[in-house]
Amino acid sequence: MSFWHALILGIVEGITEFLPVSSTAHLTAVSNLLGYQIDDRGVTAFTAVIQVGAILAVIIHFWRDIVNLLRSWVTGLLHKEQRGTDYRAAWVVLLGSIPIGIVGFLLRDVISGVLRNMWVIVAALILWSIVIWFAERNGRQERDMNNLTIKDAFIIGAAQCLALIPGVSRSGATISAGLFRGLDRVTATRLSFLMGIPALLAAGAFEAIGSMADIGDTVGWGATLIATAVSFGVAWLAISWLLKLVAGHPITVFIWWRLFVAWLIALMLVSGAMSTTGAFVVDTVRHWWIWPAIIIAAGFVGGLLVRAISGGAQLKAVEVANKYQPEIVAANE
Repeated sequence: MSFWHALILGIVEGITEFLPVSSTAHLTAVSNLLGYQIDDRGVTAFTAVIQVGAILAVIIHFWRDIVNLLRSWVTGLLHKEQRGTDYRAAWVVLLGSIPIGIVGFLLRDVISGVLRNMWVIVAALILWSIVIWFAERNGRQERDMNNLTIKDAFIIGAAQCLALIPGVSRSGATISAGLFRGLDRVTATRLSFLMGIPALLAAGAFEAIGSMADIGDTVGWGATLIATAVSFGVAWLAISWLLKLVAGHPITVFIWWRLFVAWLIALMLVSGAMSTTGAFVVDTVRHWWIWPAIIIAAGFVGGLLVRAISGGAQLKAVEVANKYQPEIVAANE
């Protein structure tokens, strides 16, 4: 893999890992476009390993929260009378991370084989968009991190297993499950970040150790390390942006992007410009429309980003105004 391909895939991973659009779907599609055999063992392992960069960004961003949860968990184990909301939240994160580890290990050959199919991605992008819409429409959003239960852990953890299907999205599955459970959007998103830490670290370590030779032969460890580093930097920026976005916007804003990507992939598959598991087979004359379509897609997501960021800035301004309004009124009196 060349430096530029590693750079592109690292950027894709960093941007999409925590958005409810499925990073695996995007990485698989872009890898296909770049000419890689997407069901190759080395390529699928590469996809899992570079996620470690994004998850390291989460660890740094939520470092204080992680330390508090671990401290509360250990203290609660030793002193029953000191078990509080952080102790319970720590158990939710830990227990919720177990199902995906078990299912991922047992179905590892299916995940890296049969499911690495572009039509599977198209179907998952469309079908889970419906779930996201229902979650936002029906979620009561009346509970926060102080009201988590062990039942939340198992239900959200089970939903996270569905993210093993490319196109579903790990964050999309966990946030949707959290909304169905009555969690507010920000809490569901933060819980999704925290649950992703053990799951993605374990997956990355497993693939790095078990597929070391495959990665070296197919992709190369130099390119893998570059993509991992890039995904870390891009994910660091994406985390803060996403938290601001979900505070003032429903996650349904991402449905249009999911459907657009599904439509674009389906169009390329039907036209023969893309194979279901192999490399990009575009004919620049016959498939002239592909590049304008991709440019339009880039413009679409760029507009979405600008709108969301500006919305987040307006929301922050309102929060600041509300916070200091009593002091301003008192000063005027």
